[in-house]
Amino acid sequence: MSKEQRAQVDAMLRQSRPDEGPRSVEAIRAGFEALMAPMTVPGSIRTAQTTLGTRPALRVEPDNGQRAGTILYFHGGGWVYGSPGSALSLTGNLVARTGLGAYSLDYRLAPEHPFPAAIEDTLSAYRALLDSGQDPSAIVFAGESAGGGLTVTTCLAARDAGLPLPAALVMFSPGLDAAHTGESMDTKEGIDPIITRKSVEHTGAMYVAGQDPYQPMLSPAVLADLTGFPPMLIQVGTNEVLLDDSTRMAARARAAGVDVILDITADVPHVFQAFTGVLDEADEALERAALFLSQRIRATGAAHTSAG
Repeated sequence: MSKEQRAQVDAMLRQSRPDEGPRSVEAIRAGFEALMAPMTVPGSIRTAQTTLGTRPALRVEPDNGQRAGTILYFHGGGWVYGSPGSALSLTGNLVARTGLGAYSLDYRLAPEHPFPAAIEDTLSAYRALLDSGQDPSAIVFAGESAGGGLTVTTCLAARDAGLPLPAALVMFSPGLDAAHTGESMDTKEGIDPIITRKSVEHTGAMYVAGQDPYQPMLSPAVLADLTGFPPMLIQVGTNEVLLDDSTRMAARARAAGVDVILDITADVPHVFQAFTGVLDEADEALERAALFLSQRIRATGAAHTSAG
């Protein structure tokens, strides 16, 4: 059954992939929201609009009471598109499966707000959680694609600012190399049903905006000093052009003495976890991610329900 499910998801993504050629920002954003709209959101959560730091955020909580601790979630979309709404299937499933509350941040997007605007916003959100009295050992960063990359660069920014680091990082198919130097950018071209080198370079150029991509905040998989980083879980599929972003980040973390789990699933696409309820591997991966997060939260006492 799983093989059939993977084939169906692959076919669906190939059908939804736009014709080659640069698209307007408006078309890219609308297409992605339409792609993510049917994804399954658990019925056992509740959401509310709020503010965290300098930006709007979506507060996501379990219906049946929550345990102490907070997931700070960063949505994907190449730093150009996506929203807390487009990532709700992922955020909601992590909340439902862990019992933790989450904030999904609506950070500024390129090209209107290129690098480092997104990192400024995610750091501001993390600082707001700390200023509200939350213990860093009860905060975890999570995100998919570009948001997975932001879990790492926000950690780098927090360390540079002298802030304590969160308890853990969870990355779903992270984007970690703005220079696009991974071999999988070429070896997985055509195998990846949704992302191409051309599409990544198109949106990536909007975010980098002419700056040198060879710097830790843009290409952490190859340049970041990960000394002292919290434990990280990296989940990725073998059919991704971004596969080597994950494998190189894991190797770099391991070399820096960081606890790291590199969780590779065969024959699944970029951010396959979003297909919960459709793809068995998605549900299994989310269960592993939830277990990882639950094991890393060390908070005691009552849960915080507001911040910012």
